[in-house]
Amino acid sequence: MKLPSKFYKPLAIGAPEPMREPPVRLERMIHFMPPHIEKLRAKVPDLISKVDVVLGNLEDAIPADAKEAARAGFISMARDNEFGETGFWTRINSLNSPWVLDDIIEIVTKVGNKVDVIMLPMVDGAWDIHYLDQLLAQLEATSGVTRPIQIHAILETAEGVQNVEEIASASPRMHGISLGPADLAASRGMKTTRVGGGHPGYGVLQDDAGDKSARAFYQQDLWHYTVAKMVDACAANNIKAFYGPFGDFSDPEACESQFRNAFLQGCLGAWSLHPTQIDIAKQVFSPDAGEVRFALRILEAMPDGTGAVLIDGKMQDDATWKQAKVIVDLARLVAAKDPELATEYGL
Repeated sequence: MKLPSKFYKPLAIGAPEPMREPPVRLERMIHFMPPHIEKLRAKVPDLISKVDVVLGNLEDAIPADAKEAARAGFISMARDNEFGETGFWTRINSLNSPWVLDDIIEIVTKVGNKVDVIMLPMVDGAWDIHYLDQLLAQLEATSGVTRPIQIHAILETAEGVQNVEEIASASPRMHGISLGPADLAASRGMKTTRVGGGHPGYGVLQDDAGDKSARAFYQQDLWHYTVAKMVDACAANNIKAFYGPFGDFSDPEACESQFRNAFLQGCLGAWSLHPTQIDIAKQVFSPDAGEVRFALRILEAMPDGTGAVLIDGKMQDDATWKQAKVIVDLARLVAAKDPELATEYGL
């Protein structure tokens, strides 16, 4: 185990100092786009103003014969655009793929100062993070990268779920973790071909009260346990939890439901794979205006966060003050980017 005194030391001579506190950024949606398609790259300048994170995808959904073109397209995206407060990420290929080493080397050496986060798929344990961490430090040192590139892990194997606490604490580069439900379903042997969301066969049947014909069936959330375990690991290590993809673009209501479940459990954002999912994520991962106004009342009634007060017949104390602060802190972050919501929130 690495000594605590060495945790925040650069892993290569000349590499930038690791971050002791992660940057505070609004990341309600991580919008995936395929960099090898020129007409979609041309839309990036307009996309930057609409999303919180632009991600150039190099892994799943990119054909094998387009991997090099996707990498070159991502580098062009970096050179051709200024992202400002919008995050600029890439998802590289998995560590066991024939493309990953070139992904890492070319991106860091050519556009490392533009990239905020590298998303790493198929993370099984802390050892995967340690490998990427060391390699990034070496490349940053030789390429003049002035700030450390963060790592975002995808939780999509049974082994990764088992080791999620160690993954979350593996490096000061850790930005967060996303749930990857499709690969995780295959890894676990789950009997579903859906990419995220629920399944009509997974639920509970109402107790038999004598009339079997009237028994109701209630669908349950396949991902509740895993999201909760991931959120706990992330929160304990001061990094961010995200829901991943929702593959059925024809069912925006189900997408919204899955995103909302994740939001209520503690996730700060989700992936948007289609333009229609951008507004869904923006709505779901921005706190409700009524909740924000009520949370503000709690903070105003308890300025120092101690004691107890009664608001609208409901008892508020130290614990609810902390809950209110979570909502208000997020609302302030949203309000800084969205003037309309700022007005609704009263901020």
